[in-house]
Amino acid sequence: MRRIHPEMLKRARRLRKDQTPAEATLWARLRDGRLDNLKFRRQHPIGPFIADFYFPQARLVIELDGGVHLEQMEYDQDRTAWLNSQGYRVIRFSNHEVRYQLEAVLEAIRLACCESDES
Repeated sequence: MRRIHPEMLKRARRLRKDQTPAEATLWARLRDGRLDNLKFRRQHPIGPFIADFYFPQARLVIELDGGVHLEQMEYDQDRTAWLNSQGYRVIRFSNHEVRYQLEAVLEAIRLACCESDES
C-alpha cells in the first residue's frame, strides 16, 4: 500500500472540514452505507488529486462541480483523463443537481456503483 504524502493528507483533511453545502448534502446521503449499504470515502487522495467522493469497490470517483469549475474546465478534463488512464471511472454532477435533483443524482451513483458488479 502506498503512503499518502503528508501535505496531501493535510489538504484532504482540511477539505473534509471545509466542505461545500453541496458536498455536505451528498455526504449526508452517502456516509455510513446509507446508499444501499455502499461504503464511500470523501475527499480521498488519488495520485496527485483529491476526489470529492470515492467508491473503492468500483474505482468510481464522484466529482461535484460548482461555479469555479466553469473557469477550470481544461484542468478538470486533464484530471479526468489522468484518472481514467489509471483505471478510475469519473462521474460529475453540478452543485445545482445535488441541490435540486438529489434523488436523481443518488440513482445515477447507485447505477454507476452497480455497473462494476455486472462487469
